Amino acid sequence: MSVVPADVLPGGALALQQAAPAPAELGPRARLWPSLAAVYRAQLSRARVARIPLLFVATFQSIGIMILMRGVVDGGGEAQAVVAGSAVLVVAFVALNLLAQYFGQLRASGGLDHYATLPVPPAAVVLGAAGAYASFTVPGTVVTAVFGCALFGLPVAHLWILVAVIPLAGAALAGLGAALGLLAPRPELATLLGQLGMSAALLLGVLPPERMPEGVRLARDLLPSTYGVEAFARTFGPHPDWARVLGDLAVCAGVGVISLAVATWAYRRAAVR
Repeated sequence: MSVVPADVLPGGALALQQAAPAPAELGPRARLWPSLAAVYRAQLSRARVARIPLLFVATFQSIGIMILMRGVVDGGGEAQAVVAGSAVLVVAFVALNLLAQYFGQLRASGGLDHYATLPVPPAAVVLGAAGAYASFTVPGTVVTAVFGCALFGLPVAHLWILVAVIPLAGAALAGLGAALGLLAPRPELATLLGQLGMSAALLLGVLPPERMPEGVRLARDLLPSTYGVEAFARTFGPHPDWARVLGDLAVCAGVGVISLAVATWAYRRAAVR
């Protein structure tokens, strides 16, 4: 009688290993920029109908504030601060207030579970939503700035600086709004925090800093939108100090990177719970 190893039999372990199919290869990992573009387009199309009426509200609010301040401020540096602060206030209303409400409701309704199943990096979700909301501020900010210049007799030669102010201030405020919405335990609290942030941008950004107490000025320096307001206001002078303008924009950009990083961390934290 000959002995045959069990591994070579048809039902043996060796035969099963040889017959087992190789595991399927996973698809390539989603890259950040294509994922970011996809989320941005989806958010832009989703929010277009719902957010346009609110954008009109933000624009009319800023224009109304400038009309009220026209009876108090005649011109000079105070007028420059009012116009710059009112223009950036449109960004704060949409990028900070509405984005905080959106992520707060998304977390409460379980919408983060949908994004967690998508093969996109968490940073793409946060940056795509922030970019879409910030994009809605462009027409309102431009209209507010042009109206303010006409109302207070300010030059419009350097309004092109809004090309840098809107995305940088929008990134800083959108990151802050997303972080507030994702970290708030309830959507009502996220709405409250967004409203408080917009109120801070209104009181500390629109009012001339020369009329503020020293303690309020320190609080103003902690607000991300302040540096966008300062950069915009400096361009109204006859000979702008471009070094200081670039310095304010650099601070705004640095705060934007930090706030968006915090918002991305908050998204990962909220998505796994």
